[in-house]
Amino acid sequence: MSRRGAPGYGYGAPGRGESVVTLPAVRGRLTPNAPLAPLVWFKAGGAAEWLFEPADVADLADFLVALDPAIPVYPLGLGSNLIVRDGGMPGVVIRLGKAFARVTRVDDVTLRCGGGASGILVSSTARDAGIAGVEFLRSIPGTVGGFVRMNGGAYGREVCDILVEATVVTRDGMLAVWPAERLGYTYRHSALPDGAVVVEAVFRGTPGEPAAIGAEMDRIAAAREASQPLRSKTGGSTFKNPDGHKAWALVDAAGCRGLTLGGAQVSEKHCNFLLNLGDASAADIEALGEVVRDRVKAQSGVTLEWEIQRVGVEK
Repeated sequence: MSRRGAPGYGYGAPGRGESVVTLPAVRGRLTPNAPLAPLVWFKAGGAAEWLFEPADVADLADFLVALDPAIPVYPLGLGSNLIVRDGGMPGVVIRLGKAFARVTRVDDVTLRCGGGASGILVSSTARDAGIAGVEFLRSIPGTVGGFVRMNGGAYGREVCDILVEATVVTRDGMLAVWPAERLGYTYRHSALPDGAVVVEAVFRGTPGEPAAIGAEMDRIAAAREASQPLRSKTGGSTFKNPDGHKAWALVDAAGCRGLTLGGAQVSEKHCNFLLNLGDASAADIEALGEVVRDRVKAQSGVTLEWEIQRVGVEK
């Protein structure tokens, strides 16, 4: 069951010979053995040993300050580009709720966005405020925290093009403001350390007309609907685009379009997407991805790198 405000919670796996330590008290929600499959797009995978949904930034920081440094911490957004392995996630998974989903206008071209705000909310707020250059976030199924960590991008734009600064709570509970240049952005990668949680970001666009911004958002949404299997249980783009190549084209050339393994399939519509056909395990999905990587390497000599994060332990 979920627990709030108690003095501390036992941590450990009875029966596995592990010691039991005490988790700090919280004002938010701390849930033991929380299923993660309902929270990720693939709808597969195991449970979190603990799922923490903090009440606010102070609740998160206080929890991490007091938490045993040996206990792993993993921030979870909308779970779109993620495979949670079937054995689940040890330690604490942190999910930011409504308290972290506010988006406010700072000036004519700048927005302050909570780490739990969705790309749709950010881009729609920008449209209404006449701020252009943020439209691409409409097409990325995730939250601000994930965008900042992974330098999320689509349709020719990336977070590094609009980020001014990010407010981060590090694993030791310290609150810090990171200017964009400190993130060390490369393709789908940042210098944020493991366990750090992005609680806020400041994005800067350019002046624009709401009608034109809305039209661009509609164009992006339509293009995405036409080319991607959005109504399926999927994880978004599976592999990074190698230099000089499109990942989907390499997968297609290797004869992997429609390939299945267990309950998982390479999408017929866009073959850089893997699908859960209904009863796939996380192991099915990850194993299919590895088969695809092997076939692409054999056919083209190119080694595909995973874009989807794979976390947790095997069952």
